[in-house]
Amino acid sequence: MAIKEHSNALFSFAVHFLRNKEDAKDIVQDSFEKLWLNCEKVEYSKVKSWLFTCTYNAMVNFTLRSKRIVLSETSKLPEKWEQTHSPFESRQIVDRVVGILPPLQKSIILLRDLEGYTYEEIGEILDLSPSQVKVYLFRARNKVKKQLQYLNIIQ
Repeated sequence: MAIKEHSNALFSFAVHFLRNKEDAKDIVQDSFEKLWLNCEKVEYSKVKSWLFTCTYNAMVNFTLRSKRIVLSETSKLPEKWEQTHSPFESRQIVDRVVGILPPLQKSIILLRDLEGYTYEEIGEILDLSPSQVKVYLFRARNKVKKQLQYLNIIQ
């Protein structure tokens, strides 16, 4: 039941965080395996937050372990943005800007703005209070906004 309910959201979260479908599949599968191994310890009402917490921790560990802290050639930002680019290219730039945020801020933006979770749900997933989630989200959005202003994407 938990697989049907949460696999798509977990996979979407992992793909946006890692930017690699195969790595995302592996991490989501590992999270469900850990749930299976700990099924007697995890209350059904807490399965969603447990899975997202497990997935988040695995992604951070994977990123640090493989030294992929998102400043590879493919994620470099252009010096300045020219208005001749398409909306699709603009979306790619926004994704890259979000991609270079610290893992916690990146996760909060993805969970809130992409997945639509509440502050309380994000707090459960990341072991933060709702007010901490709001502060981190505010700071992350400001970083994204400043970078987009620097690139002349927004005014």
